Amino acid sequence: MSPTSADKDWPNYYEITLDRAPCDAVRLALDNFDREGAPDRPRLAVDLGCGGGRDAIELLRRGWAVLAIDAEPAAIEVLCAREDLPPTGELQTLVSRFEDASWPDADLVNSGFALPLVPQAKFAALWQRIVGSLKSGGRFSGQLYGDRDGWVGDPTNSFFTRDQVERLLDQLEVEHFHEEEVESKTRRGKTKRWHVFHIIARKP
Repeated sequence: MSPTSADKDWPNYYEITLDRAPCDAVRLALDNFDREGAPDRPRLAVDLGCGGGRDAIELLRRGWAVLAIDAEPAAIEVLCAREDLPPTGELQTLVSRFEDASWPDADLVNSGFALPLVPQAKFAALWQRIVGSLKSGGRFSGQLYGDRDGWVGDPTNSFFTRDQVERLLDQLEVEHFHEEEVESKTRRGKTKRWHVFHIIARKP
């Protein structure tokens, strides 16, 4: 999971998390697409807050075109330098805070543990953009932080009650919804309480 947004040492974080598997949410979302059969056009995924590329690599490996967006230039540098980057993958990158970014309509908008790093005041507009950019049959996959998370009170992050998350998903068909509460150590060795909603939702 991501470090707190107050932690500025992102390059080191990307390096120490290079071995992490793709998030379960994006893998399950891709499995759902696969069950629907091969499309008659290339599929596009937008990866918001791509970090070191744990999810982008999986998307490329499965034949998707990917637009990877991250506010940190170091994230894009790490992603493009990965040894496991598929040589024939169609990858585009953009350095931008994703609440300020623009992207084309997509079959999948994925955000692996990155959406919570958006300040609450900017979240509603970003969420509307995510839902609006999904093509019919497209999906969102990602995580949101709950109101019992250990970082509640950090003004640079967003936190939601279960009811609030369910209201966000009103326009979508929820395919996977798992609420997790666990205490564990971060990759930096700090103990933290996690309250996380793992989501896959499809646009009708």
